[in-house]
Amino acid sequence: MAAFDVNAARAQRQEALGRTWSFSLDSDTFEMPSELSRRTAHELRALDDNDIDGLLRLLLGEQQFERFNRHDVSMQDVAAILDAYGKETGLGLGED
Repeated sequence: MAAFDVNAARAQRQEALGRTWSFSLDSDTFEMPSELSRRTAHELRALDDNDIDGLLRLLLGEQQFERFNRHDVSMQDVAAILDAYGKETGLGLGED
């Protein structure tokens, strides 16, 4: 039996999902990773459950996060973004 090829499985996932997931807000477009590295997962676990800015900063990166902060965004907007992100990537962030 052949060994499981992690690189082939990763390539297949990235072909199906793309490397990033994007959303638009007003006239701006933002990208978040379609897969999380182990390091990012550890950083996410270290965040307080209510640290929405920390979560967004990790997912968007510093430059996009600063641009995102210029928009008037409600918590419902953030919840909708995280819900769509979870459904489309399978990461399920923002869920209880």
